[in-house]
Amino acid sequence: MEWRATSMAAGTSRGALLALIVAAGGLALCDTAIAQQLTANETRGTSLSTHWQQSIGVVTRGPDGKVVFLFGQVQPSIVCSPLQVCDIELQAGEVVRDVLVGDTVRWKVEPATSGAPGGQAVHLIVKPAESGLVTSMVVTTSRRTYHIQLKSHHSQYMARAGFEYPEDVNARLAEINARMEASIVPGASVPADQLNFNFSVSGSAGWRPTRIYSDGLKTYIQFPSSLTGRAAPVLFVVSGGENRIVNYRITGTMMVVDYHIDHAILVSGVGRSQEKITIRRRS
Repeated sequence: MEWRATSMAAGTSRGALLALIVAAGGLALCDTAIAQQLTANETRGTSLSTHWQQSIGVVTRGPDGKVVFLFGQVQPSIVCSPLQVCDIELQAGEVVRDVLVGDTVRWKVEPATSGAPGGQAVHLIVKPAESGLVTSMVVTTSRRTYHIQLKSHHSQYMARAGFEYPEDVNARLAEINARMEASIVPGASVPADQLNFNFSVSGSAGWRPTRIYSDGLKTYIQFPSSLTGRAAPVLFVVSGGENRIVNYRITGTMMVVDYHIDHAILVSGVGRSQEKITIRRRS
């Protein structure tokens, strides 16, 4: 009787232990199920992140076969292959602070550098252990943070990859615009090589024009800065042996005549103090 009672007690303890184990497993499954349930904000957030990760951005070919991504537009996906290396080149002068990889067991990332001291570029050499892998990599630098997806394929890979930076693109556009503006003569609406500067100027005056040109529709008479603060001369156009006043306007030190002139006279003052400049268009 004692042995039987002991056996029953032992059986009861084992049953209770099994029940506890089952209950614990059930609680773990329940916690997992709850963790997989996303709120509306979480669903919205993951949807936005997925869209950024999977969107098709600008990808172009750079020098030496480099695959170039526009930084920040989408998450770049770098495809690598076992027994090959992927070279991810960062901006010259950029200092790498940290490199974090989701799968550190099957992905190997090693740093390398190129260029002269003071303007060196950091290269991240990426090697997967096998094909069919997908992970993420975050690279923090002195200038920005890179969020990169890494994929491994059995044969296809990107030997070289790099980035084009929006601020560099904007700087180049500003430089181009500055060069274009520099080629536009003040007041005219066409480049300098399309203007007619074939005018002669005779006479003496403190305000003698420094430059005269025409775009085919209007004539531009540029005066020296000494004209500022004093009355501008009056313009007469010589036509049919007569001097006629024509429409013009003064903008700063620029006189803009509303049509293309052939022969004109600029007059300032009266009597002995009168100053006169004659303008002729050379054929």
